[in-house]
Amino acid sequence: MRNMSPYFIDSHCHLDFSKFNKDREEVILRAQEAGAGEMINSGIDLKTNFSTLELAKTHECIHPTIGLSPMLATNPDKDRVPEILSQLDEYAPQAIGIGEAGMDYYHCTDETLRKKQMEVFKQVITIAENHTKPLVIHGRDAEDEAFAMTGHLDRVIFHCYGGSLETMKKITDAGHYISIPTLVCFSSHHKEIAATVPEELMLIETDSPYLSPRKGRNEPKFLVDSINTIAEIKDMEPADVAEITRKNTYNAFKI
Repeated sequence: MRNMSPYFIDSHCHLDFSKFNKDREEVILRAQEAGAGEMINSGIDLKTNFSTLELAKTHECIHPTIGLSPMLATNPDKDRVPEILSQLDEYAPQAIGIGEAGMDYYHCTDETLRKKQMEVFKQVITIAENHTKPLVIHGRDAEDEAFAMTGHLDRVIFHCYGGSLETMKKITDAGHYISIPTLVCFSSHHKEIAATVPEELMLIETDSPYLSPRKGRNEPKFLVDSINTIAEIKDMEPADVAEITRKNTYNAFKI
């Protein structure tokens, strides 16, 4: 096995989620010991936006983004969208980015509800623009639509990208970033994405606690698996994958 880099960044995780309540500090320590010197923790609703900001205050290695899950826009039981939008506007100065937010057409198939997601996303885009923050997009099966709405922005990160190679080319031609999840370790489509994405616009993420390349819960230390996989795909040294994606993350979020 080729040499691993001592330093990389998980560009998207959810370490404030309840699945980490029993061992959060140990998970963060394991991540740092494995080389994940920094992690970007992303909020998705009122509660997790606050918990993300608090986690970042107590851990220098964690940077916060605050967002609004697209599913909240179409779930009447959790309809606190106006309150979350106000929260994003108020607390944006404390975050390095806005998101995750966007549209999820995989889980939402009703056209009327999809339009609701789009309307809410428009408001999130405006907040990101007003605060000159990068936008972290959740665009599952809605990558084309999300790009059409955000192509004019300066800094956009397509989190956990799983769309087509054709759409990815449009995204990267606009100078926007593609974040490759740990799915790359076992998904042939994500391997194609990794092979094709320009190195200078590639980020890596775990989306912990989801999408584990190993059994059970995902965590930032497992990003080592992605780095080794991407290195093989792109015929690079793992250390170079780690360094390039770290620098790209700094550029995307102006860390």
